[in-house]
Amino acid sequence: MADEEALLAANAAYYAAFQRADPTAMADVWAQDAVTCIHPGWMILEGRDEVLKSYRLILLNPNQDPVTARRPVVYVDGDTARVLCVESVGGGMLAATNLFRREGTEWKMIHHHASPIVQRMTEAPPRSRLN
Repeated sequence: MADEEALLAANAAYYAAFQRADPTAMADVWAQDAVTCIHPGWMILEGRDEVLKSYRLILLNPNQDPVTARRPVVYVDGDTARVLCVESVGGGMLAATNLFRREGTEWKMIHHHASPIVQRMTEAPPRSRLN
C-alpha cells in the first residue's frame, strides 16, 4: 500500500474509533511514545497516558456528539506525515491536523490538534488579525 493510502487508512481508523466510541481502537491508532494532543478549548496534553485518558473521557461520554472528518489532505516527509482535514462535531466545523510517524510498517498518530473554524473559507482574514 502506498504511503498516502496507508495514511488515509490510519486517519480513517482514528475517526472510526470515534464512531464506535472504542477506547481500545483509539489507543491502537496512537504511537507508543512522544505523543501530544490539543483538543478544542483544552490545554496541551503530553504523553500517551494523558492523551489516551482524555480520549476515554470523550468516548465514554454519553452526550458526546459524533465526530466525522472530510476532505483529508496528506503530506509525507520520510517517516513523518500530516493529514489535514475538516471535522464536523455537533454542527460545528473544526480544522484538524493529525501528525503521524512510521513505526515499522504502520503509521501511528503522534499529534492531534483541532480548532474551531470561525470564518468561511472564501472570506479573507480580517486585517487586524496577527496570524
